[in-house]
Amino acid sequence: MTSEKLLAILRLQTTKNVGDIMAKRLISATGNVEQIFKEKPQNLAKINGIGSTVIQHLFDTENFKRAEEELNYIQKSKVKFSYFLDNDYPENLKHCIDAPILLFYDGNINLNTNKILSIVGTRNITSYGRDFCNQLIEDLTPYNSIIVSGFAYGVDICAHKAAIKQNLQTIAVFAHGLDSVYPKTHKKHIHEVKNNGGIITEFWHNETPQRENFLKRNRIVAGISRGTIIIESAKKGGSLVTADIANSYNRDVFALAGRTTDIYSEGCNNLIKNNQAHLLSSAEDVVKMFNWDLSKASTPKQKELFVTLTETEQKLYDYLLQNGKQHLDLIALECQIPVYQLSSILVQMELKDVVKPLPGKLFEV
Repeated sequence: MTSEKLLAILRLQTTKNVGDIMAKRLISATGNVEQIFKEKPQNLAKINGIGSTVIQHLFDTENFKRAEEELNYIQKSKVKFSYFLDNDYPENLKHCIDAPILLFYDGNINLNTNKILSIVGTRNITSYGRDFCNQLIEDLTPYNSIIVSGFAYGVDICAHKAAIKQNLQTIAVFAHGLDSVYPKTHKKHIHEVKNNGGIITEFWHNETPQRENFLKRNRIVAGISRGTIIIESAKKGGSLVTADIANSYNRDVFALAGRTTDIYSEGCNNLIKNNQAHLLSSAEDVVKMFNWDLSKASTPKQKELFVTLTETEQKLYDYLLQNGKQHLDLIALECQIPVYQLSSILVQMELKDVVKPLPGKLFEV
């Protein structure tokens, strides 16, 4: 791409009151992006939706200076980018009317597949959500799925880490420029994400994570993938916005159901109840929906139940199996085992991989 063309794209991208839909309208009407800034204002004014205010902003000298500075940075730092009319622009995003006209990326991204899935959800992921997310991605491994998420706390980072563990490509969509990492605590995962996929953003290199940027980021997460999976969400949350956007793009949405009493299952349950998402119980639901080659479906792993348990261990196992996660003190009371003995027994059961300790002295099968 010539410097003149990239400069014109950047000028258009930074023009106030010109979003991606209007930008594409201008490009279509004038023939190419460079011609926009060569066209006479009276001709631009004939384009539907283009008023005098927009025209004034288009030729703002400050916009030109900012675009030149970003162009210099891109060329100096050899930033990779993709224009929405280029062949390497994400295919799924091309069909979204409000997709960014320009994307920046870093890493080893290869989108030459239709098996792209976005996985999002609450920042306050529970053990239920974490276990499901890890198992889901493990079961999707034979299909070489690409896992997309927003690099946030909770479900997002869980999905990225699970994909990396299974050696799947994963893509982090940033709500800021490539020069920063948010949240900062996730900086330690950047290297692995780049090696196993990469980062995509529409924001210039020094753009900070503003509140409105996260909503804009969500449309890329929803639009770049074949389907969007919601793993746990409260009644309100950003992942529900992503689900709405995915639905508006006529993409399939899946949601993990949970107990009606669980606060972080309420959003997912509502999506399913209102026919805004398919009920998701396993990777097989996704595979069947998209008609992927079922012969490659992974055989679900079953916990080995034939480990040797003592009579007391069997009693504890049966109790937790029937009652779900329970507090240490309640287990001791219900099973009539002193706490000092119970702690030691539970450690042995943990080593046998039949119980799992949780924060707050809770245990579950």
